[in-house]
Amino acid sequence: MGSTDQQANDAPVARGIARPPLLYLACLFLGVVLDRVLPLPLILPEAALFRWTLGAGLIVAGLAIMAAGIRNFSRAATPVRSNQPVRALVTTGIHGWSRNPIYVGMFLLYAGIGIAARSPWVLVLALPLLIILHYVVVAREEAYLERRFGGSYRDYKARVRRWL
Repeated sequence: MGSTDQQANDAPVARGIARPPLLYLACLFLGVVLDRVLPLPLILPEAALFRWTLGAGLIVAGLAIMAAGIRNFSRAATPVRSNQPVRALVTTGIHGWSRNPIYVGMFLLYAGIGIAARSPWVLVLALPLLIILHYVVVAREEAYLERRFGGSYRDYKARVRRWL
């Protein structure tokens, strides 16, 4: 069904500083606040049609990718929330293209909102957000998955890219 190496033992969960959706929301909120307090010039065209088309396209793509990743986890009967033990290693479907499709989808959604809202600070904060996500969240999750699934996860890592 797209999952391999189901294991009965309940290894501890991957511990991050915060749940990824909260990191994205915090950066979105901070970006909106900074737009008001410390406005930056934006190099995006002012054309509303361009901005809304690009923003909406990224938002729709992000939501679709997130939904596909969540659907894969649901079909494998493993929790999406990273603060619960993983029950299965999901390696097929969208997880056959990216090891972190839900985070990729969240990033596209975040960037789409930043572009549609014409928010320079939301876009500037995308880089620190990705760095935090990569080193603090994903690195811990991958270490947890390697402990949990061993060689199967290492084989999966060798076959499938982390992001795209």
